[in-house]
Amino acid sequence: MFVGITNEARDYAWGGVGAISRLFGHAESTRPEAELWLGAHHGSPSRVIGVGGTDAAASVDLAEWIAADPTKRVGAHREGRLPFLLKVLAAGGPLSLQAHPTTEQAQEGFARENAAGIPLDAPHRSYKDPHAKPELILAVSDTFDALCGFQASEETRASLERMSALAHPEEQRALARMLDRLGDDESLRAAFAWLLSLTTGVDDVITAVSHVASRNADDFPVQAELAALYPGDPGIAISLMLHEVTLAKGEALYLPAGNIHAYLHGVGIELMEASDNVLRGGLTPKHVDVAELLSVLDFTPRSAPYLVPEVPVPDVRVFRPEDASFELIEFEGDGPCPLDGPAIALCVSGSFMISGRDSVTLSRGEAVYVTPDEGDLTVEGTGQLVVATTV
Repeated sequence: MFVGITNEARDYAWGGVGAISRLFGHAESTRPEAELWLGAHHGSPSRVIGVGGTDAAASVDLAEWIAADPTKRVGAHREGRLPFLLKVLAAGGPLSLQAHPTTEQAQEGFARENAAGIPLDAPHRSYKDPHAKPELILAVSDTFDALCGFQASEETRASLERMSALAHPEEQRALARMLDRLGDDESLRAAFAWLLSLTTGVDDVITAVSHVASRNADDFPVQAELAALYPGDPGIAISLMLHEVTLAKGEALYLPAGNIHAYLHGVGIELMEASDNVLRGGLTPKHVDVAELLSVLDFTPRSAPYLVPEVPVPDVRVFRPEDASFELIEFEGDGPCPLDGPAIALCVSGSFMISGRDSVTLSRGEAVYVTPDEGDLTVEGTGQLVVATTV
């Protein structure tokens, strides 16, 4: 069964003004549009707007609709839960510096906060559910900028030394304090924790990074922007420890549990496990739990986490993270769409007909939920269609 779904864009302050409306050719909004959630997560479940190829509204959200017949609508072995969440994300400015827990960490943290009687909507709550939140992001705009994952300490040292060469003497002395804490890769955790501690000397480092970057914005554009938006925030200095990545349209990243990251600018399609667990580390007015963040972070330096797709046929690309329970299939033309569970299809541009036991045609900005009994699908059309599903 193909079930039409829709939702309203969430208006977080970092969203691009009218960005999601513009992407889908709708009347342009004058408010920030940050995320459009397509899924059944309780934080913002999609609304059912058409069932079985009709336009008849069901007057329920997708979570309620699935709960009415979970075996048929999501699968017998999924405990009545749609395990993934698809989002359209539009970053008009930097998101918070953040990471997400493993399943075990999420279960423990969720139980601990429940036992402490912390309401789910409390601003100081870290765990909204007992699930991990690995995620991939596919660039839809021409470019998509992000910070993601720790680079080797020698790379951070090189950036600090370039900055020091442009600094005034008092700024050089402050930058040297951070350099002194970055002897090798084993020192990353201690240096990161020190910056978040805001103890004596940290303010001087943040100020030095901010001032040098602001005077030399062509050389340090990310730090200059962060300094303007979040003066005094430790994330300004922490950003020097992370990979700066600019995706071209059609490129993707995969961010597993423990990967620290911040999306900066651009529009993308984001697919993740259905969770809203976020541990923040800066660049935000929201709650920052330093101890909990340190407990979930992976400080191992790695290369930037690009996700290279498989190309089974021309015009079809499959983004399948190695250790995730989901995959994203992108179509720019005709091709097969094998499924092993429920799916959500979103037409980003153009028009596509999707056929299984039934069929449906999607135009720009339209989405459907696909029940498991549709089986393997075929896709025909031109433009861009993404299908999120389980593996």
